[in-house]
Amino acid sequence: QVQLIESGGGLVQAGGSLRLSCSTSGRTFDSYRMGWFRQAPGKEREFVAAIVWTTANTHYADSVKARFTISRDTAKKTVYLQMNSLKPEDTAVYYCAAGIAYGSYSSQSDYIYWGQGTQVTVSS
Repeated sequence: QVQLIESGGGLVQAGGSLRLSCSTSGRTFDSYRMGWFRQAPGKEREFVAAIVWTTANTHYADSVKARFTISRDTAKKTVYLQMNSLKPEDTAVYYCAAGIAYGSYSSQSDYIYWGQGTQVTVSS
């Protein structure tokens, strides 16, 4: 059974940092792209960042470039999202997802497996 389990969310003040983790199990994701998406209250879920498991090539949404960093630890089978200089508008439920490596890195329909999400709240 494939599982993606997010952790690391919480409450932080604006300007602070959090690191999200996504632990994977149930299969190998060597040929996959791992992504982070988020959904704020009343808004649609949106792409945040993605990384190709084998090459470590990364992609970011414009809104998080230079503030967020996605990375992976192949030995721990875990993907991370380091979030710095957090803003209140970063408040959302953050989801980890796994999709085919040659698909669109920002299209939700190209991601096959999803975690349950972790809440990130940034206070002003």
